Amino acid sequence: MDALVEAAIEGAPLYIGWGGLIIGIVFGFIVYRTNFCTMGSISDILSFGDYNRFRAWLLAAGVAILGVALLEAMGIADMNMSMYQASTLTWGAHIVGGLLFGFGMVFAGGCVSRNLVRAGGGDLRSIVVLVITGIFAYMTIGGLLGPLRVLIFTPPSADLTVIGMDDQRIGSLISSVTGMGWGTANLLAIILIAGGILIYCFMDGQFRSSGKNVFAGVGIGLCVVAGWFLTAITYDEFANNPQLISLTYVRPTGDTLDYAMRFTALGAPGFGIVTLAGALIGGFLGALSRGRLQLTTFADQSDSVRNMFGAALMGIGGVLALGCTVGQALTGFSTLAIGSLITFIFIVIGGIVGVKTMESFA
Repeated sequence: MDALVEAAIEGAPLYIGWGGLIIGIVFGFIVYRTNFCTMGSISDILSFGDYNRFRAWLLAAGVAILGVALLEAMGIADMNMSMYQASTLTWGAHIVGGLLFGFGMVFAGGCVSRNLVRAGGGDLRSIVVLVITGIFAYMTIGGLLGPLRVLIFTPPSADLTVIGMDDQRIGSLISSVTGMGWGTANLLAIILIAGGILIYCFMDGQFRSSGKNVFAGVGIGLCVVAGWFLTAITYDEFANNPQLISLTYVRPTGDTLDYAMRFTALGAPGFGIVTLAGALIGGFLGALSRGRLQLTTFADQSDSVRNMFGAALMGIGGVLALGCTVGQALTGFSTLAIGSLITFIFIVIGGIVGVKTMESFA
């Protein structure tokens, strides 16, 4: 392992470039072939009482939590180095961002990852959605909406060090409240949350017999773990190598647009860009394997406006919440970050409100 880490650090651009591309391709292919979709899972519950795709989403989170725990136990990764474990909890941004993203993904026909694989299959609507999401993400980070974001969402935050927490881990909260040792509290959190997810998913006979959804949950979860592993072995704070991160797709949509316009000045693409490109390729391969590769576009003017409105909300909400249905609900939650859990919950709430709103227009 030491030899691999040394080689990966020295050749970080190569490892990140090709490794990230492969992870993205696998992710995109699985999403397309299994119809893994967060928005669709919420719609299934509300319309048909079908929880299979929702359980697949939860299973992916559970697998990712266990995978991250293993990476840390082996000394490969330290999640305190990730952006999800900041000692300041921006709870207001997580709540509002989650709501906006969840609501927006319904109007955009799916979250960013779903639109990526659809774009790979020839859906021109999804390309428009991705471009608008990327533009609004950048506007919210440091563009026209940036000052407003700082003004409104800096005050509703909490300094966790006040209660003796150096990070956002749920285990750290348990330790702070109960006085339990950090290691024991963190292990307890992993067992309770990951174990609870697995029990909830597999206690349902219909889900157990749905090989497609079980495969989707396990496969997507392992893609998240693979992303953490890759960026962990290439991470070197002294060499300014890539940050410790895994799959996320809101900011990378903007990063990809920026890179396409300025690649000669930016050098090798980062993890987010190559995994986004990989998801597009994976979607293309998935559509090709199913014989569904074809160009589609907006049905009418209202369809165009609806999708563009949803895309704008996803760009804004994804930046506020520091991630999306993948970036927070899977990648962030795999670190058991409190902010990721808040975002996860409010994405679901926003999605429910979005579906109900869409139904009222029907």
